[in-house]
Amino acid sequence: FVMRPFIKSWIPQCLRILRTPCRLFHGCNRLLTSQIISYYESINQCKKELPEYFNFASDVLDEWSQLEKNGRRPANPAFWWVNDEGEEVKWSFEELGVLSRKAANILSESCGLQRGDRVIAVLPRVPEWWLLNVACMRTGIVFIPGTSQLTAKDILYRLQASKAKCIITNETLAPAVESIMPDCQFLKSKLIVAKGSRAGWLNLKELFAVTSAEHKCVKTRSQDPMLIYFTSGSTGSPKMVVQSHSSYGIGFATSGRYWMNLTSSDIMWNTSDTGWVKSAWSSVFAPWICGSCVFVHSMPQFKPTVIAETLSRYPITAFCTAPTAYRMLVQHDLSSYKFMSLKHCLSGGEPLNPEVMAKWKIQTGLDIYEGYGQTETVTICATMKGMKIKPGSFGKAVPPYDVQIINEHGAILPAGEEGNIAIRIQPTRPFCLFSEYLDNPEKTAASLCGNFYVTGDRGVMDEEGYISFVGRADDIINSSGYRIGPFEVESALIQHPAVVESAVVSSPDPIRGPLTFVAQVVKAFIVLAPAFVSHDPEKLTHELQQHVKKVTAPYKYPRKVEFVQDLPKTTTGKIQRKVLRNREWGK
Repeated sequence: FVMRPFIKSWIPQCLRILRTPCRLFHGCNRLLTSQIISYYESINQCKKELPEYFNFASDVLDEWSQLEKNGRRPANPAFWWVNDEGEEVKWSFEELGVLSRKAANILSESCGLQRGDRVIAVLPRVPEWWLLNVACMRTGIVFIPGTSQLTAKDILYRLQASKAKCIITNETLAPAVESIMPDCQFLKSKLIVAKGSRAGWLNLKELFAVTSAEHKCVKTRSQDPMLIYFTSGSTGSPKMVVQSHSSYGIGFATSGRYWMNLTSSDIMWNTSDTGWVKSAWSSVFAPWICGSCVFVHSMPQFKPTVIAETLSRYPITAFCTAPTAYRMLVQHDLSSYKFMSLKHCLSGGEPLNPEVMAKWKIQTGLDIYEGYGQTETVTICATMKGMKIKPGSFGKAVPPYDVQIINEHGAILPAGEEGNIAIRIQPTRPFCLFSEYLDNPEKTAASLCGNFYVTGDRGVMDEEGYISFVGRADDIINSSGYRIGPFEVESALIQHPAVVESAVVSSPDPIRGPLTFVAQVVKAFIVLAPAFVSHDPEKLTHELQQHVKKVTAPYKYPRKVEFVQDLPKTTTGKIQRKVLRNREWGK
């Protein structure tokens, strides 16, 4: 039913593939993968026959609600939220439908928003975020998520750039919004998610009590804008990435079923912040396409004990978190916890060190399946359930993407050669690729190279089609003619017991190069394990340098080492190498 809008002749093939048990991967991996590829090729070849209209709320969520009523879906909630105070919220798909229709009426009637208007939601992990997300789908309003760690300056930039007519936030950030109101010429309404009233704000909870649940979902075209995410680049202000109703609404069907291994009986917990696109991936579209339960812990701050206790207490079957979180978890003693229901573990956002993957396997008995993608895409590459796991690689291309390693001229490079990770867009552009960088045609054009969309990441493809990440194009270190990716050095360092985590960047070296050209060397910023904090820094530096020389090619060892208490990170847990690099070169 997920693909019902497509031509009827495709439906039997679609359902046959979606219902194929993942255990077939063990014996028929190539056959099943070829089925999926063949299916998506048929979609791409008939792009002009893709559904003219598609809406995730009516074509997916409401269909699951109907199956629920008919007794054709397991007795599994659609949404399950908990917090540290012991509070819980559980919704079936039918309840999700009723509440999201109320929210849709609030946006249209109380806030005065119309189809095509934009709304910014800056909220932590609260149930209302999911209702508002679906409500925007039902009304054709464009939803713009933002992390609750945004400052007043950040919010102002987003309001001005997006021309959003409404902002939704909580009591914590309301003062920040109020401080910038004089400069927000497009803003027409403010909606607060709070228990009490606030002057000048509409209160969502109060409006829920008096708003009708009768609402007819608008008919949205497949290519109509559904989401806008602000994404940071190496230069300039954050760009606005536009995703359509079909790109995310349909695009996660394959990765939801075959990478995340989800069915309607599963409970999926993804720890991502609501402002990060991974929350849309793994806490909205992929699980709900598969009819799974979306599990959420409010978790204001990341704590390994909370993660471990939650996995032990609740019947979570699939778990996804960032590599940074896995690094912290394996440092924590997991021997006293039993994850009785957990069957499948996932990671994304940045590469996962093989050492961390091995430690997690020893402590839990479970493998971690990596995936790779961007705000501009759905899952580009992944290690699907049943595929051979190659530590250091995030797997193979996920249909419908044709992923290649290309040079700066757009030519495909042979296996084993480093180049730019790119997605083929000619002769047919994949439907699950972003529409554009809004109001920035130059940036949109710059992302293309010949027949390819260029991700900005560097990688290597082996003979089997597995792709290994080398680094962001702007993270690559060029030292004495050698090109060095930070991830391979970090992976070597973390194998030493002294290292909890590290970040590797380029550092200026005027001694090794003439004054007219300052050379680059490798520098490692290292967070030490408690037992090594008191060690002699000079001796420990030498020990770590020798360790890296033994584990990987000697030319990659860090010539400079700095021990730090923590590393700069984004709100989603990604290490901000750019901050460290700028600090080095700004000296």
